[in-house]
Amino acid sequence: METLQDKGVVVTGAGGGIGAALARRFAAAGARVVVNDLDAAKAEAVADEIGAVAVPGDASTIVPAATEALGGTVDVYCANAGLGSGGSEAAPEEVWATAWDVNVMAHVRAAHELLPGWLERGSGRFVSTVSAAGLLTMIGAAPYSVTKHGAYAFAEWLSLTYRHRGISVHAICPQGVRTDMLAATGSAGDLVLTPTAIEPVDVADALFAGMAEDRFLILPHPEVAEYYRIRAAEPDKWLTGMNHIQQKWEATER
Repeated sequence: METLQDKGVVVTGAGGGIGAALARRFAAAGARVVVNDLDAAKAEAVADEIGAVAVPGDASTIVPAATEALGGTVDVYCANAGLGSGGSEAAPEEVWATAWDVNVMAHVRAAHELLPGWLERGSGRFVSTVSAAGLLTMIGAAPYSVTKHGAYAFAEWLSLTYRHRGISVHAICPQGVRTDMLAATGSAGDLVLTPTAIEPVDVADALFAGMAEDRFLILPHPEVAEYYRIRAAEPDKWLTGMNHIQQKWEATER
């Protein structure tokens, strides 16, 4: 991997959790970092801590302002902002729409803004924080699971389409990470995610290891690779196992 010294890096959803850990890691590597978050105070606090620039606001619209803050060039874009929307097929339409907008379309819009410049100069790095739910699923969270599958599919498409033109893409797919989002998952998260939860810094470490090897799929929980293999090779076995977890969760909710 090329040096990150003086590279322009944007991290969305970086007011805390995984995003803040990524921003800290890039800054420590010598990058010039833009910290984005809807919460301006949180973005500014992280930016002040690491000597970065805060560009608060909707992650879907910040590429122009972030590019300007970095002097005209974004080298690495971390599409990290996300919503952990729970619910079933009966979740309100607005919940589905917002999850789709934040978890998928914000990535699409950022890539649309960034790719012309990246393709012209033959380099650029797009990092998508997906979640293991994008490879597998998550009980009790249909909007989250479905849109994270979409985020993974878009990252995969970017990689296969542009890798020969100098564009590197990474999809980060952790299971539980000790963040506010995990805390908000309630009993489903307690059952499935909390027992093996890791720290946000562990996710940043996994990303940097993956970037050094130019790997697309970043698995902070290595066991996800085996779950993904079973899901692909033996879908009924995998679905039966997940249904057992679903039934166990339902029993705790009675």
